[in-house]
Amino acid sequence: MAGSPTRKMRIGRLAGGSVARYIDLVYRTSRVLREPDGAELEAFLRANGPAIVAVWHGQFLMAPQAKPLEVPLAIMLARHGDAELFAEALARFNTTLIRGAGANGRPKDRGGASALRGAIRTLQQGTHVGMTADVPPGPARKAGIGIVTLAKMSGRPIIPLAAASNRFRVLSTWSRMTVNLPFGDLACVFGEPIHVARDADAAAMEDARNAVERGLNRATALAYQRVGADITRTYPPGATVQYGSLTREAPPPLGVELKSYRLLTRMLRPAVPLLLGARARRGKEEPTRRGERLGYAGIARPDGEIAWIHAASVGELNAVLPLAEALRSARRGLRILFTTGTVTSARIADKRMQPGDIHQYVPLDSPNFVARFLDHWKPDIAILTESEIWPNMILACGARSIPLTLVNARMSQRSFERWKRLERIARPLFSRFDLVLAQNEEMAQRFRDIGSPHVMRVGNLKIDAPPPPIDPAALAQLREALGDRKYYVAASTHDGEEQMIAAAHRLIARRHESICTIIAPRHPERGIGIAEAIKSQGLSTVLRSTGELPTAATDVYIADTIGELGTLYALSPIAFIGGSLIPRGGQNPIEAVRHGTAIVSGQHWSNFSDAYEALAACGGVLRVTDTQSLAEAIEQLLADPRELKRLGSAGETAFQRMSGALASSVTEIMKLLPEARELARAGS
Repeated sequence: MAGSPTRKMRIGRLAGGSVARYIDLVYRTSRVLREPDGAELEAFLRANGPAIVAVWHGQFLMAPQAKPLEVPLAIMLARHGDAELFAEALARFNTTLIRGAGANGRPKDRGGASALRGAIRTLQQGTHVGMTADVPPGPARKAGIGIVTLAKMSGRPIIPLAAASNRFRVLSTWSRMTVNLPFGDLACVFGEPIHVARDADAAAMEDARNAVERGLNRATALAYQRVGADITRTYPPGATVQYGSLTREAPPPLGVELKSYRLLTRMLRPAVPLLLGARARRGKEEPTRRGERLGYAGIARPDGEIAWIHAASVGELNAVLPLAEALRSARRGLRILFTTGTVTSARIADKRMQPGDIHQYVPLDSPNFVARFLDHWKPDIAILTESEIWPNMILACGARSIPLTLVNARMSQRSFERWKRLERIARPLFSRFDLVLAQNEEMAQRFRDIGSPHVMRVGNLKIDAPPPPIDPAALAQLREALGDRKYYVAASTHDGEEQMIAAAHRLIARRHESICTIIAPRHPERGIGIAEAIKSQGLSTVLRSTGELPTAATDVYIADTIGELGTLYALSPIAFIGGSLIPRGGQNPIEAVRHGTAIVSGQHWSNFSDAYEALAACGGVLRVTDTQSLAEAIEQLLADPRELKRLGSAGETAFQRMSGALASSVTEIMKLLPEARELARAGS
């Protein structure tokens, strides 16, 4: 008969055998990432056995291959048609069956009580028991109480297990059943054992159930991270994945805008050599390190954990150097990979990095370049700085389950309004940040409003950064060259400001004939152009990049060098901070204040509004609006030593009240790093 039990059994055995052969095919054709090796894994299972091995329902296909075949395992399997097929398949992997499953609130008896008794007997006989922690029909990835009850009654630990590959298909089932594909990378991760006391009360049982969820989420995230796969594709509706104490929810899907951006950046790859060549001719790229901009690594990846910290330019790099040092102190053996995007910041990094740190140029934001970079370095966490939002970089980190954080985060009102208009781009990007540490509450709320799920106000890292370093020899040379002349420094100036500063110099010179104005441009490569523009006003100039020192005849000394701001602030009692006489949003005043320098600024300081508002509240800044008021402010300070001293002291007081961002940032970032012992429990 067509529907006879014998025929059904034959079909079941045939289908089950096909599933078993497919699982074996996937395993044999995959590059299995072993950490530690199989022998250590077998020792781990035997040392903690017999144990209850827990998996998520949609992630179990490769679980039979996660253990050595010599280790016996009994699987708890429900009594339904689909289960018969898997029963036949599992029998090929030294696996027996315990029939029955929890009802999960449904009135139908699914044999749960009988299966519980059978599982206890199996554990008592020394055999591991495997079961899914979540129960049909869901919710998915929410552990049921049954697995915790089994642990309590048997006295045996629960061991979370996850298996993931970088090639897979996801079915539209309640658990998002994941079918692993051949010819990819495969990783299996075991988490730390979870014990439940035999006398556990209801509260302790709930704590254990939550621990199972956390353990499975961590193991699953780590498995997908190891193979560089996008875990978010497997998320059932409403599911989350956990890193430490933070959870990552399924982000919104990419819209046509982001898909078009990804396609466009792929298509523009042939033009990249021309772009880099043009930038190199302007001194904006190092030709010998061009490969790094294409994602090719300059050196081999060291063993151990790596924290990748990206800082776009000098100011951001100076802010995160103390953060890197604090992370090293908090996490033994952690290596720091710095990336920057400018030649200036690369040179600063080379001077100020600690032994063992690594510097690379950040790859251009093309999917291929970013993938090549991440495939080589495999960072355990990615830390972006301030306002570095590169779509392909962010999406690639999310796809590889790399914990992603934005530190010292800032967003101006103008940027916020732009992102709100581009909400279909903003939400898929900002929702992929596991943590945003904002400079103030106003900025924190802006990040929340455009989709960041975990945002905290911690303050400005630059407040806690040490003052920029001083070169004692250079400082002594400059002091000797300037002698008893009056002078001040105009720091981090932009195009359009140097001409105003030169005009102010002429006004100041009416009262202080020997005044020397020191200009340290934001972009040192502009030094020659600045010198020519100032000479056209009838003033004499000297470029520091030529190795010359100012003479008695020098009106304007142009410090067009890298990494000397600390020396210049230590030299000068007065600093005008650039980017503020023109609408550029101002530059960082904190470094000058840390050297006791009195601050003069224009009206445009939105980039550092917190710092300037704190200075203004304490009377620690003189505000100017144009050439005339700049000259008057400098003249006032040169003539009044008491006011000069008061201004410097007020600035230091203002920033003492704002400190604490570094300690808070380290505390929150550490929560994103996997526990060291969890990293050790991996293999296949």
